Amino acid sequence: MVFSSIVFLLFFLPSLLAVYFLVPKKYREVRNLVLLFFSIIFYAWGGLRYLWLLLLSVLVNYICGLFAAEGHSRKVRTIAVWTAAIVGIGLLGWYKYAGFFATTINQIGISVPIPKVVLPIGISFFTFQGLSYVIDVYRSDVPVQKNPFAVALYVILFPQLVAGPIVRYTTVAEEIYSRKENLTDFADGTVRFILGLGKKMLLANSMAEVADAVFALPTEGLSVSLAWLGVLAYTFQIYFDFSAYSDMAIGLGRMFGFHFLENFNYPYISKTVTEFWRRWHISLSTWFRDYVYIPLGGNRKGLAKQIRNIIVVWFLTGFWHGAAWTFIAWGLWFCILLLGEKFIWKNALEKLPDAFGHLYTILAVIIGWVFFRSVSMTNAVAYLGVMFSFGNGHPLWCKDTVYYLLEYGVYFILCILGSFPWWQVPAQKLQEKKNSFYASVLRIWTPKIFAFAILFLSYMKLATGSFNPFIYFQF
Repeated sequence: MVFSSIVFLLFFLPSLLAVYFLVPKKYREVRNLVLLFFSIIFYAWGGLRYLWLLLLSVLVNYICGLFAAEGHSRKVRTIAVWTAAIVGIGLLGWYKYAGFFATTINQIGISVPIPKVVLPIGISFFTFQGLSYVIDVYRSDVPVQKNPFAVALYVILFPQLVAGPIVRYTTVAEEIYSRKENLTDFADGTVRFILGLGKKMLLANSMAEVADAVFALPTEGLSVSLAWLGVLAYTFQIYFDFSAYSDMAIGLGRMFGFHFLENFNYPYISKTVTEFWRRWHISLSTWFRDYVYIPLGGNRKGLAKQIRNIIVVWFLTGFWHGAAWTFIAWGLWFCILLLGEKFIWKNALEKLPDAFGHLYTILAVIIGWVFFRSVSMTNAVAYLGVMFSFGNGHPLWCKDTVYYLLEYGVYFILCILGSFPWWQVPAQKLQEKKNSFYASVLRIWTPKIFAFAILFLSYMKLATGSFNPFIYFQF
């Protein structure tokens, strides 16, 4: 089940809201069980075959959490946290990477059977989320949760279950039992959800039509302009698709009294690749920082080991996204850029105009998205060859470029506008006029009116059946 579907919008969510808010606030345990029950239904709708795997993950992390807590010997606690890691990463490795490793072994001349394994929905996200709970308990960052249903709710809570953000237990531990649902949070959450729905239906899906069409063409027949237009469309698609899911997840969480942390902060305004990764998929980058980079020693054990740690993190970041060399190349591409910014060209970059920094960053990111979107390394290299051929063997322009610009030009403009926080200036000016009645009305009602206009347009798109699954469902 996806958020941008008739089933979710007209049946699942209204039913959940009705049942949840019919339960009085004082019966917090009952409300939690309602959320847990509906979250299991949400997952089972599209992943019933692997529901057992999700429940097993919860059970393993719950039991390991009990033994990783203070009160046990250091040996027992260490065994518990390593058990959670081995089971969680082991299951993730089998379902996500077994086919990749078997194929790679066959390619080097050793014949092994290739397992036919279907990737369970959301396994990358719920594995990392459950493992972070056990590690945080082991580190004494949070108290152990002895109620198995509370651990289950944390892991299975439907807004972030399938495609993130990766919510830390430290973020929601207190809110599991002591959250305060209120009308303000519910209204703000509803607006945030609708804006995310609009991002998905109106922008991401429109850009997907261009990107899918262009990347499906053989590179031999591409013009330079069409290649650039295709990857630019994908650049917008992946941002508005994934940030839309995060917006919708954060909004849904707010409706039920949970306050998830932000996962995107206008990454395309960054002036360096380092800044980009402080703004893009924040929950994943901080997860690798806190649970891989720092435990490996971070920058505390000399330059050589610091570089090693950065390489490990970015290899794993790429591999986490998918079992393919293109994802590994994508991760290592950013690794090279980040190492370069940290140790080689940082000072030179800081002395250049901001406009150059923006251009350098967006170009680096776009090149990375070619690897991310391509079906193979061969295809990625060939596509980049067209982009930078400057007409050598490929025409600079073609009629398809003109067609897509005329057909989708408005959406490209909206995507550019949506990539910048331009609305913060008028919002700040309205905020400063606290004593103005008209300013207060505009500040309160403009987002709501805009959101409901977006809801209408999104529903019109949805009614025609024009929606795609979220990109990060495959990870």
